[in-house]
Amino acid sequence: MRLEPRPAPGMATLVLLPLGAILVTVLAASLLVLAAGASPLSVFGLVLKGAAGTQFALLETLTRATPLIFTGLAIAVAFRAKLWNIGAEAQLYAGAVATVVLGTGALPLPAPILVPLLMIAAVSAGALLLLGPAILKTRFGVDEVVTTLLLNFIMLLFVSMLLEGVLKDPMGLGWPQSQKLIAEARLPRIITGKRLHYGFVVAVFSAIVVWIIMKKTALGYEMRAVGHNPTAARFAGIPVNGVLLKTAILSGGLAALAGFSEVAGLKGNLTLDLSPGFGYSGIVVAMLAMLNPLGVVAAAIFVAGIFVGADAMSRTAGVPSYIANVMVATALLTMVTAIMLTRFKVRWR
Repeated sequence: MRLEPRPAPGMATLVLLPLGAILVTVLAASLLVLAAGASPLSVFGLVLKGAAGTQFALLETLTRATPLIFTGLAIAVAFRAKLWNIGAEAQLYAGAVATVVLGTGALPLPAPILVPLLMIAAVSAGALLLLGPAILKTRFGVDEVVTTLLLNFIMLLFVSMLLEGVLKDPMGLGWPQSQKLIAEARLPRIITGKRLHYGFVVAVFSAIVVWIIMKKTALGYEMRAVGHNPTAARFAGIPVNGVLLKTAILSGGLAALAGFSEVAGLKGNLTLDLSPGFGYSGIVVAMLAMLNPLGVVAAAIFVAGIFVGADAMSRTAGVPSYIANVMVATALLTMVTAIMLTRFKVRWR
């Protein structure tokens, strides 16, 4: 078997292969549901109902999708330029730390000023965190997959140290958590009494801005060119290293906004379990969206719906909610295969 480049994949190929990936995912999940002794149709119906069957369910899905949009955008931007950012989890926590440090009373400002300042601080923290691996890659050829992946663990240990030290809430009864953000630092809720906050609006707006950058600006063109062929891009006069550094700043800042939105919009303080893996799930979201910034929004809602719906389904059908993890992982593998097949033909010999 060998792979041959496709000259120009048709629209049918670009549409049918991703749909086939989703179909394979559903089939694999169905087999697991049957093995658990339940009906796939009833289980998938319960998942859909749990994700969007009521106003509460739909709002919970959108709330869960908010950080996934930010991390999905971060991965889509980086991967488009072939900067393999596996450290969105670390950048998320960097944004959360910056939000807590400045949002617990250090800046006694009104909300219209304080909230944008916290966003800028969070973006700066995430950008600086990814800038280090990007510089190591461009100056010394260090593999950014290794450095960004290891930064996830380093950042978690650093946050643990902070929560047991300088950031520990003296009124937290000994629990490793930070103080609550002041009211002026919080993002308001979209619907009173519900958990969905304006971080979702910021996430959708960010997706639109990133799409404009990628499609309508010189930086977006340079990122795509570097991603396709850095040697040819350098020959054409594009500063490849400079583009990678700009990409790192944008990607790290977007991932950090996930931490900001979770703290300022939902949790109100920082804990070590702030993220159940949003940084890693962002890779799945970006690949399901085929690195399209607008597609990231739909993919994030899809992945969030699977998790939220599976939680509700497991309480009713008795099928473990881990089926959601299997579906998301299978979707990633099949979508990566679909992307490969849109670019290459398989020849058997």
